[in-house]
Amino acid sequence: MNNKAIITGIGGQDGAYLANHLLEKGYEIIGIARRSSVNNLLRLDVLGIRDKIEITYADLEESLTIQKIIKQHKPSEFYNLAAQSFVEDSFRNPVYTSSVNAMAVLNILESLLEYSPDTRFYQASTSEMYGKIKENPQSEETPFHPRSPYGVAKLYAHFATLNYRESYNMHASSGILFNHESPLRGENFVTKKIIKGLINYQKQGQAIELGNLDAKRDWGFAGDYVIAMHLMLQQKTPDDYVIATGVTHSIRYFAETASSILGINLEWSGENMEEVAIDRATSKPFITINPKYFRPAEVDILRGNPQKAIDKLGWNPETSLEQLIEMMIEFQRKDLF
Repeated sequence: MNNKAIITGIGGQDGAYLANHLLEKGYEIIGIARRSSVNNLLRLDVLGIRDKIEITYADLEESLTIQKIIKQHKPSEFYNLAAQSFVEDSFRNPVYTSSVNAMAVLNILESLLEYSPDTRFYQASTSEMYGKIKENPQSEETPFHPRSPYGVAKLYAHFATLNYRESYNMHASSGILFNHESPLRGENFVTKKIIKGLINYQKQGQAIELGNLDAKRDWGFAGDYVIAMHLMLQQKTPDDYVIATGVTHSIRYFAETASSILGINLEWSGENMEEVAIDRATSKPFITINPKYFRPAEVDILRGNPQKAIDKLGWNPETSLEQLIEMMIEFQRKDLF
């Protein structure tokens, strides 16, 4: 078997961790990165693997370029991790989100079918497809009800992957990943915002603004989750898998835990939009609520049931949320990313 993998979104959190995992297994990696005026490969530098990867610059919307890359390399595995991944932005840019997260995936599937039908394909699906949940916890059989343009576009790509698997016997699998974080998380995500904001508060005394503190998520470590991605493509039969910890916590709990680890003695005061977190040592508010961070349609709770992945893939999440927060804090203090 030719251990060659193409990874779209190579510069993202998942792309970097997956590339590192595959390199350790002896893979040749071709990374597709979006053209940008900023260094969007910094995560690869942090992991010390940038010079071990062949980087190709392309946007997923460039269908002919994607076709050429697939035709040239004919990889054994193709991991599609690239996306417009900010749920909040998807409400402002629904057409672009749909183009990148839905139609571009269809083009990848068509290109693989035409030029490299034996390639095993992984699609990064998301727990946001569940949206207004029908049952708790959510499994592979739970009905979907997305509550954002992001979730809607991802659901299209998810079913497109299923359709190509059933229609053309492609080895195409989707990982329905619940929220997964890491030290390499981008600043637009609430977990990174909390960690960085609290550390900056200790240094500069500046409060941070958050949205819905009571939204609950099933948070895991991205480094654990990319192992599941690889395992899916090693199976004889392609399938879809929920990847999650099975444990849910609120954003409020995340902020409280991070504050405690940092030695900030937190006390909540006020109600609703007037609620603030007070630093007992200084009596200063250091977390406030800003309505602009609330979604037009909120997803109140997500909790995954990873039993299928545990049973069939032999995969288990190894990092608790508390361990993850400690890891993110330690990394942020070094200010490497």
